[in-house]
Amino acid sequence: MPSNIIFETEDIGMEGELDISAGSTKPKKVKEKKTKEGKKIKKHKTVVEEEPDCDPPAPKKKKKEKVDKANGDVNKSIDVNGNIESHLKNNTSYSNEESADNDKATETPTLIAQTNGHSTTTTPAQSSEDSGSDSEKEITPEQKEGAFSNFRISPNTIKLLQARGISFLFDIQTQTFNSVYEGKDVIGQARTGTGKTLAFAIPLIEKIQNDPDDKRRGRAPKVLCLAPTRELAIQVAKDFKDMTKKLSVTCFYGGSSYNPQLDAIRSGIDVLVGTPGRIKDHLQNNKLDLSQLKHVVLDEVDQMLDMGFAEQVEEILSASYQKDSESNPQTLLFSATCPPWVYVVAKKYTRPTYEHVDLIGKKTQKAASTVEHLAIACHWSQRAAVIGDVVQVYSGSHGRTIVFCETKKDANELSMNTSIKQSSQSLHGDIPQKQREITLKGFRSGTFEVLVATNVAARGLDIPEVDLVVQCSPPKDVESYIHRSGRTGRAGRAGVCICFYQRKEEDQLRYVEQKAGITFRRVGVPTPSDIIKSSSKDAVRFLDSVPPQAIEYFRVAATKLIEERGAVDSLAAALAHISGATALEQRSLLNSDAGYTTMTMNCSQELHNIGCAWRGLKEQLGEEIDDVIRGMTFLKGKMGVCFDVPADKVKEYQDAWQDGRRWQLSIATELPELEEKQRMGGDRGYGRSFSGRGGGGRGGGHGFRNGGGGGGNWRGGGGSHKRSSNSAFDY
Repeated sequence: MPSNIIFETEDIGMEGELDISAGSTKPKKVKEKKTKEGKKIKKHKTVVEEEPDCDPPAPKKKKKEKVDKANGDVNKSIDVNGNIESHLKNNTSYSNEESADNDKATETPTLIAQTNGHSTTTTPAQSSEDSGSDSEKEITPEQKEGAFSNFRISPNTIKLLQARGISFLFDIQTQTFNSVYEGKDVIGQARTGTGKTLAFAIPLIEKIQNDPDDKRRGRAPKVLCLAPTRELAIQVAKDFKDMTKKLSVTCFYGGSSYNPQLDAIRSGIDVLVGTPGRIKDHLQNNKLDLSQLKHVVLDEVDQMLDMGFAEQVEEILSASYQKDSESNPQTLLFSATCPPWVYVVAKKYTRPTYEHVDLIGKKTQKAASTVEHLAIACHWSQRAAVIGDVVQVYSGSHGRTIVFCETKKDANELSMNTSIKQSSQSLHGDIPQKQREITLKGFRSGTFEVLVATNVAARGLDIPEVDLVVQCSPPKDVESYIHRSGRTGRAGRAGVCICFYQRKEEDQLRYVEQKAGITFRRVGVPTPSDIIKSSSKDAVRFLDSVPPQAIEYFRVAATKLIEERGAVDSLAAALAHISGATALEQRSLLNSDAGYTTMTMNCSQELHNIGCAWRGLKEQLGEEIDDVIRGMTFLKGKMGVCFDVPADKVKEYQDAWQDGRRWQLSIATELPELEEKQRMGGDRGYGRSFSGRGGGGRGGGHGFRNGGGGGGNWRGGGGSHKRSSNSAFDY
C-alpha cells in the first residue's frame, strides 16, 4: 500500500545544488574531496543523516571512461518488476542542478563540473585536454550511489536530466527515489539547495509515465503540488516541465488570466502545480476535479500547514482525502524547516507508516553553513541611510542584494530611498503578477542590483549569485530568518546576511541565535574609510568599462587638469565623483546615529564600575563631558569602555588627552567586543550617560539609547508580524 513521505529541507545556501540562470557568471573551479557516511532508510522509522562536509565533487572530464569504470562498461536500470535492462552506454556525466531559471542546453555541449558547490564550465575539447589526471578519472561515492543505473529512470528522462547538466542524483534524491516511486508517504528535511524539487519530481514523473497511457481530453490531474507563493509555484512547474515531454504540466496561480487555465482543464492535466488561492477558486466554480488525485505534494510544508494556508489546504484536499482511508493519495511533504507542530498536523494527511528522511539530524546549525551572519544595531529612523552604506561596502555597485522588509509599505519606501545608490525594485504581494514576474526575471539577469522584498522572495526561489541579504529587523519566527538568509551563499559561493536590530530587540536576536544554531557577529555601521575603499574599487571598474575611443576626447582636458592640480589630486577627485562618495557622514558604531564618533578608553586593569571611567575622563577633559559623551559601555572583560562623542568634538578631545599608564584613548575603527552582561542588561551604560546628567529627556525621546525608554517608536512591532508575513503570500 502507498505510504507517506515528508521532506523538510533546510534553507542553506548551496550544498548539493548548482544554480545556473540567465545573467549568472561562471564560478571558479574548486576541487575538494568529500567523505560521506552511509545512509539507509528503514520503514516506519525516522532516518537521521549527518550533513556531508561539502557538496558532491565534480564528475570527471572523460565522461565515457568514468561511466564505464563505475558500471562495468554498461549502465543498467532496474525496471518496476526488478528486471535489469542495459541502456545508456554513452551516459554523459554532468553535475546535479535544481534551479528555476536554468539555461537550455546549447548547441555546443558544455560539461558542468561541481566540486564543493562550485561550478566550472568547459568545452569537450578542454575536457579532453585536461583529463590526464588520475584523480579526475576517479568516480566519487556520491556519483556511484546516485548513478542513474541504480534507479528506475527511463532513457528519455535521463536525456532531459543531462540537458540540464545533471549526471547523478544527490543525497536527498537518492534516499527518497524508491520510496516516492513505490507510493509511500514521505516527510523529508534537507538544506535548501540540495535538490528537493527533483527529489519528488523525478520519481513521480517516472511513476506516471509507466502507468497505462491516459490521454483523453479533460482528464483530471493525477499529481497536485501546492506552493505558498506564485514565484515558487512557477519555478516548481518549470522543473516538472523540464523533466518530461509526455505529460501535461500546468501551473495555476493568482494574478493571471483564468481563460488559459480553463483551456488547460478542458484539454486535460497530468501534473497540476499552483497556489492555494487559485486552486480553491477553480474548485468552488466546479471547474476543477481533484477526485482522481494519486499524489499530493506540499512544498514548504510548514508554511502550507500554518495559519495562513491550513484552512485552504484542508478545503482543497477534502475532495480526495477520506479519514483513515487507505485509498488516499500518496502524500509528500517538503520544507527547509519543519517545527515539531508540522508532524502533528501532517498526521491528518499521512498514513502512520510514513517515512521520515532527515538530512540535518541533530545538528544545531539550521541556517546556511556558507553564510556569515552579522548584526548591526540601528534605530529605524537611520535604517535606510545605513542600508545604503551596507550595500555599498558588502555588495558593491555590481553585486546582488536582497533586502527583506516586514511590510509591503516598508518595501516600497525603501526601494525608492535615494540612500541606496544602486538600482533597486520592490517585490511583494500587492504588485501585479505580470510585474512581479518581470521584476524577478530582471533581478536574476542582473538588470538591477537590489531587490527589496517581503517574504514572497524568502522561500524556495533559486536566484544565482546573491552576495548579500539584509533583514531590516529580527523576524519573530526563526524559520523566516533561516529561509531569508538562505537566499545567499548558494552554489558553493560564500554569502553575507546582515540583520538590523534595535537595542530593545536584543533578546529576539539572541532567540534567533539559539534556535537557528548560529552566532551573530556584532559589527558597527560601515565607516567612511570602508565606504571610500569600496567606492574606489567600483570607480576603477567603471574606468575599465570606458571604450578607448572615448578617452581620446578627454585627453586635452586631462592634461590641463594635471598641469593645474597635479595628477594624483585630479584622479582622486575624479574617482570620488564617479563613485558618488563626495560627502560622507560619520556614524556611531554603537547605534548607527549620524554625527557621532565612537571612541574607546582602554584600562590597564579591570574596572569595578562605570564611574571609574567617568572620573578618568573628567580628570583630563573636564566636567562638561557629562552633557557631551553618551552611551558609555564596558568593553569585554571590563578592561575599558567605549562611548559616543559628537564628531566635531573628537579633535578637541584628542588634543587635550594625554595617554598614561592606566588609560589610553583612541578612535574605534570597528565595533569592539562589549561586555556580555552589560549588553543584556538594557545598556546601563546608556542610562549612565543620561541619567542624573540632564540627559534623560534626550534618551527617552530618541526611543533607542536609554535601555527600553523609547520602545514605542519602532515601527512594525510584534503584533503586526504575522499579518505582514502572511500578506506576502498568495491566498
